[in-house]
Amino acid sequence: MRVIIVGAGLVGTQLAKYLVQEKHDVSLIESNEERARHASNRLDCLVLHDGGNSLSALEEAGLDKADALVCVTDSDEVNMIICGLAASRQPGLLKIARVRNDDYVRLNKQGPRILGIDYFVHPDVEAARTVLDAVEHGAMGEILSFANTSYELGSIDIAKNSAFDGLALRDFRSLVKAESLVTLLERGGESILPSGSTTLTQKDRMYILAKEEDMSGIFALAGRPEKPLRKIGIVGGGRIGSLIAEGLLKDSGEGKNLPPVFSFFKAFIPKSLRRVIMIEKDYSLCKELAARFPDALVLNEDISDESFVSEERIDDLDLIITATANQELNMIAALYLKSRGVQRAIAIVTGQGYTAIARKLGVDVVLPRQSVVVDSILSHLMGEGIKGVHRIGDGSVDIIEIEISRNAAVLDTPLTQFHLSQGGLVMLVQRGEESFIPRGDYTFTEKDHIILIAKMGSEADLERLFGPSS
Repeated sequence: MRVIIVGAGLVGTQLAKYLVQEKHDVSLIESNEERARHASNRLDCLVLHDGGNSLSALEEAGLDKADALVCVTDSDEVNMIICGLAASRQPGLLKIARVRNDDYVRLNKQGPRILGIDYFVHPDVEAARTVLDAVEHGAMGEILSFANTSYELGSIDIAKNSAFDGLALRDFRSLVKAESLVTLLERGGESILPSGSTTLTQKDRMYILAKEEDMSGIFALAGRPEKPLRKIGIVGGGRIGSLIAEGLLKDSGEGKNLPPVFSFFKAFIPKSLRRVIMIEKDYSLCKELAARFPDALVLNEDISDESFVSEERIDDLDLIITATANQELNMIAALYLKSRGVQRAIAIVTGQGYTAIARKLGVDVVLPRQSVVVDSILSHLMGEGIKGVHRIGDGSVDIIEIEISRNAAVLDTPLTQFHLSQGGLVMLVQRGEESFIPRGDYTFTEKDHIILIAKMGSEADLERLFGPSS
């Protein structure tokens, strides 16, 4: 695939790095000279120091032969104009724009495509969705849900002296009776696809596939029992914090009169009545929040003020979500409040670099917001039949959702003959209304929706196996 990326910020460079590693032809356009030079030194692709809204720059980047255009500059309007400019020359080009304006997304969903743009990616909505998924599951670890199936992929650190500490995976089913599968382990900075001889140890981060109703029991065996989250604090009243608050309050007794943020935003139904406290140091923003969320307690305070934490009894929260624009403050505030007695903490960081650090320091759920945006873009970029891509761990492992077409080369092949050169595992199959973890006698069948885990660099294998037969 030939992809043009406009914007060499964190999202643009992450996306370009992934695509280059998967052997795609990538051109990157960046108007800032320092960013362009930095990207050129780090990435093995064509980097142009020019404005993306320049037709000559797009042509130099290979517009005539490109398959997709991704615009991720800092300006919504610039991203949209570039897509429109490209559409005037290449109407069949796949066009993706990152935007933060709610109206653009809403209009594109309700009527004809704006400027021919195929997909809008809203970073704040993507981040808020991920946080709400974690809250819905007790904020015990990251949770990845799959559409139209009762199974989820949960990740959690194994606690010392828990039931899993020292357990060989060959004995896993004797302890866990529910249908489940350990799909990945993170150990000492390395991502491991486990086998029956693998032994779980404390501080391993385990990724396990199981049904939603069984996940809390499995997490309890790992030493992390579920606790009710009735009092939730949100630090930061900006876009992400507001979206999280709306997701927590709407459709509940506290927020039935609040308008939904978007028609496609996941409805969040709390397990029990919850109290939401919002902490924001900007006074004018606090006034807006108080008017928008009348049933939430809005505090105009600085979370770094130790006296405020004691006076307002913030340390008795069940969960703290740190969602300011400062990732260092998010990490420090989450860790400080946990040290004061807050049971669970979710921290939003910028990229993957801080994720491992925050987890090791004790933050329960760490959300790298730029990685969430990249995953959303990749899900739109992948080839025919691939419905979703989610990078996990250190970013070197992908969860890929694929629908098997009638022309797939893998059709009628038994699972025992399925091999990826970089390593991989088919972990879930959805066939009609039924979802199941496949065994060795499973045979790939047309219209099966499969979810597999694969090491980075497996895309060529996936295209060969699941692409049209030659």
